[in-house]
Amino acid sequence: QVQLAESGGGLVQPGGSLKLSCAAPGSTGYSVAWFRQAPGKEREFVAAIKASGGTTYYADAVKGRFTISRDRAASTIYLQLATLKPEDTAVYYCAAGRPITSTIRTMGAYYYWGQGTQVTVSS
Repeated sequence: QVQLAESGGGLVQPGGSLKLSCAAPGSTGYSVAWFRQAPGKEREFVAAIKASGGTTYYADAVKGRFTISRDRAASTIYLQLATLKPEDTAVYYCAAGRPITSTIRTMGAYYYWGQGTQVTVSS
């Protein structure tokens, strides 16, 4: 059983930065991903990091602006958000699972989910 808890969301101006955290005790051996859901839209993949911590994946919309990382000792996964845009406004969720490479961007590949943290980008 993996319990996930996100934190670090908030209100930030366009162009600003935030660092989200996902506390994930018991997540050793699991790949962890971040998804987001904007109002009226479907949940979408943002970034993922493999269980080994050596391989990362990003959605095209965030590539070059967001960075996913993993602190094994702290069982925490981070998502650094930079150069934020209003369209990044969403609830951000972390999720854990054991996807194969071809499904790493797929919601159904993840078994455990957190409750989400709100990120609002607005002036």
